[in-house]
Amino acid sequence: MEYEFLLRIFCAAILGGLIGLEREYRAKEAGFRTHFLVALGSALFMIVSAYGFTDSLTSDLQRWDVSRVAAQVVSGIGFIGAGTIIFRKSENVVVGLTTAAGVWVTAAIGLACGGGMYVLSIGSTLMVLAGLEAFNFFLHKLDRRVKSEK
Repeated sequence: MEYEFLLRIFCAAILGGLIGLEREYRAKEAGFRTHFLVALGSALFMIVSAYGFTDSLTSDLQRWDVSRVAAQVVSGIGFIGAGTIIFRKSENVVVGLTTAAGVWVTAAIGLACGGGMYVLSIGSTLMVLAGLEAFNFFLHKLDRRVKSEK
């Protein structure tokens, strides 16, 4: 079972790292290391929540709610995400929302890996990467159109 757990956190770290590489390439606030650690940590929390306390059971009447730790991961990630969001008063813009959302979804992918949901994790990672790249592509197209109209 320990090797299965290692596979889960390894998968989470790789998938989080892929998202982080994209963010690093775009020179965003949270890059490879942040996304790598968030996914790995989320997977580890999920595994510990689901399997870490089975030795503590003293009778069949006790039950553990493994979703409680996962819910706290979601809450905790909000603090990391909030640290990436900045309001620039001089320009009247908010920056860092996409990075915060990326850290948030990376935590979810880590939790899914920790739960052994590999196909869901890989599919979600591919959709995140596609969404980030598609968004970037359309922004550049729009930016070129605006510049050509001036």
